[in-house]
Amino acid sequence: MSLVIPEKFQHILQVLNTNIDGQRKTDFAITAIKGVGQRYAHVVLRKADIDLTKRAGELTEDEVERVITIMQNPRQYKIPDWFLNRQKDVKDGKYSQVLANGLDNKLREDLSG
Repeated sequence: MSLVIPEKFQHILQVLNTNIDGQRKTDFAITAIKGVGQRYAHVVLRKADIDLTKRAGELTEDEVERVITIMQNPRQYKIPDWFLNRQKDVKDGKYSQVLANGLDNKLREDLSG
């Protein structure tokens, strides 16, 4: 069995300062981003109406933008608060999903003071 690679296939995608393997299925591929687990990736892809069997390299630029928008603003897309990784922030009491470099920054802020 051979894999037929589409013409616009991207082997490596750059999303939120993270390299994503284009040959992996989308729900597993975006877990390479810090702060995104399998369950969160699954919910984001469902909200973005992206086929879960699709490879990450087959995503169009529009689909990638939708995924990024939903990951950065989960509450606007009715992802429940209990699903987020930053619940009741110590400083401002807000709920949010912290991703990529922001996760390191928040951890550093929490530990320093």
